[in-house]
Amino acid sequence: MLIDTHAHLDAERFAPDRDEVVARARAAGVQTIITCGTDLVSSRATTALCERYQDVYAAVGVHPHAASSLFSGQAISQETLDELIALASQSGAAAIGEIGLDYHYDLSPREAQRDALSAQLQLAVELDVPVVLHCREADDDLMAIVGNAPRSLRGVLHCFMGGDTLARWALDRGFYLGIAGPITFKRMNGLADVARLAPLNRLLVETDCPYLAPQPLRGRRNEPAYVVYVAERLAQIRALPLDALAAATSANARELFGVG
Repeated sequence: MLIDTHAHLDAERFAPDRDEVVARARAAGVQTIITCGTDLVSSRATTALCERYQDVYAAVGVHPHAASSLFSGQAISQETLDELIALASQSGAAAIGEIGLDYHYDLSPREAQRDALSAQLQLAVELDVPVVLHCREADDDLMAIVGNAPRSLRGVLHCFMGGDTLARWALDRGFYLGIAGPITFKRMNGLADVARLAPLNRLLVETDCPYLAPQPLRGRRNEPAYVVYVAERLAQIRALPLDALAAATSANARELFGVG
């Protein structure tokens, strides 16, 4: 059995057939799904999905693209933080996320992204829950900000596509690396090397659906059932039977998120 540790089941692209998407995941052997919020609206939706579907859990948070929405004027809104705390305290909530930094699109100012990240890391520490981190073209700042957080902070660098430096830092911090569809793409040798050399007890599998469908489905809408393709490729890279890889990554997910 597999655990998809990062999905966006609230996405509009799943609206026509969400029940069937979850059913296909179950049929494919995906026992648990963690669906991640990206702002307050989607975080509310993810917690609602936990009530609707068995073994679906939520991460709630504000993505760097939406970091500006955390602010009221020049300061982070305490009202918004209080709602995140309330959502993260609901049954079925397993993490703060998806949070982090994205300097590729810069849809929110970088200073706002950094402040939003710091505030949500503090929430995770106070609530004693893990974080789901997004990082794109912002490795140094992410390492610096997370490095200032208490050592008790735990989490995952989701859809990891960073280099050796970021991987070593994350592993030294006790973080997990989330491996997604790009591991199946051509010319991803660097990612394959990281996935091969990282400790097995620090690897998770995920889809990031509806985005980043794996080969041979690239270009289509991704969904949790397709995490099997990620696991198959990771098992090949690690020279492990698929059932052994699935057992290990699922145990890792249970250890980090307390699910399944």
